[in-house]
Amino acid sequence: MSAEQNKAIARRWAEEVWSKGNFGLIEELVAPEYVAHDPATPEEVRGTEGLRRYIETFRTAFPDMQLTVEDQVAEAEKVLTRWTARGTHRGDLFDIAPSGNRLEIAGMSMDRISGGRLVESWENYDALGMMQQIGAVPKS
Repeated sequence: MSAEQNKAIARRWAEEVWSKGNFGLIEELVAPEYVAHDPATPEEVRGTEGLRRYIETFRTAFPDMQLTVEDQVAEAEKVLTRWTARGTHRGDLFDIAPSGNRLEIAGMSMDRISGGRLVESWENYDALGMMQQIGAVPKS
């Protein structure tokens, strides 16, 4: 697939699965051997079911989450997406009770796409800012 086609897949992933919660697309857009690397979580996310649980964690905590794609750059199999996530903390997040606080954080995802499916991702987002905004960590 071309770099442009891969960018379209990564954008669809952000807009349809993360923003709209369309979990039915996971099987279509993600390879069974998928691995996600997120330095803010203790273990890698593996496979489509692991990924579904990972996304459900955030969509449960922020049911109105909207992920806006700000920029994308692609080369061959890799797509870098700079995004902004916004939502309201209305559900538990890693045993942190809902605060009702609004959240806005920036992040980037590097996705490796092969055969039209995500096979590996590297996530980097403002986890400290997220925890401060929901009141779990004091602002300095």
